[in-house]
Formats: sequence, C-alpha cells, structure tokens
Amino acid sequence: MTTPFWLTKSLNQMTPEEWESLCDGCGRCCLQKLEDEDTGEVHNTSLACQLLDIASCQCSDYAHRKEKVPECLKLTVSDIPHFHWLPDTCAYRLLAEGKPLFDWHPLVSGETDSIHHAGISVRAFAQSETTVPEEDWEDYIIPLQNIDP
Repeated sequence: MTTPFWLTKSLNQMTPEEWESLCDGCGRCCLQKLEDEDTGEVHNTSLACQLLDIASCQCSDYAHRKEKVPECLKLTVSDIPHFHWLPDTCAYRLLAEGKPLFDWHPLVSGETDSIHHAGISVRAFAQSETTVPEEDWEDYIIPLQNIDP
C-alpha cells in the first residue's frame, strides 16, 4: 500500500494537483470575516462569499474568482506563516502545524461528502453575503466549532 502524499511530502513539495486536493470543501474560508479594530481579533460570520455555491460548498467560478472578488485569497506555500486565520479544521493549516488530517477529510475518507456528513461544512447555516447589507454584517458573527485532531 502506498503512503498518502500528505504524509510523505511537505506543503512546498506538493504538486499543484496535490495542493488543490487538500481543500476539503468545507467553505469555511469563504465566510466573510470581520476584524475588531481595537483587538485585531478576526470574527467569522455566517455570510458566504457571493461566489460560494452553498449547497456544494464550492466556488461557482473558481477560475475567475480573483477578477470577480479581488479580495479573494489564493493560498500559496509562501502564505504558510499566515495560515493562522484559516479554520482550525483546514488541511493546509493542520499540515503546516504538523497535525494529521481528520478522518472526515475526503482524502482520508475517500468520500467527497464526508465533510458535510461530519457537520464541518457551512452548508447547513451559511447564506450569501448578497442577502444582507454590509453595515449589518456584524449581526451575523458566529463562533465556528473548534476541533482538535
């Protein structure tokens, strides 16, 4: 049996295909975030990026997302020191911190919907940012479940 690539390679050794496959499809990174100006603390909201297809938790225009949503971030190896803002369930962050992937990660489970069955995705609670005026976004701040692998 072959050892999975994420156990044998560092993030900077992965191919582009391997890198992209680390995304579990939870949609958590696509939630709008608000930063407290006084403390710098970042708060998640239940409001998803306008491009997130909430049912699938996939970007509806991944190839052109940066043109349509300029503030959308493209994760790269050079961003590793800044992965602290990612959800604590995120494979990029977990591997950067030397932690294992969760059993529900599609690479581990072999099932693309395992992220949804585990209740980790935003599918059950998110709504599009376009449904709420930006001045009201702070009314949609939510805690995200913290999970320790």
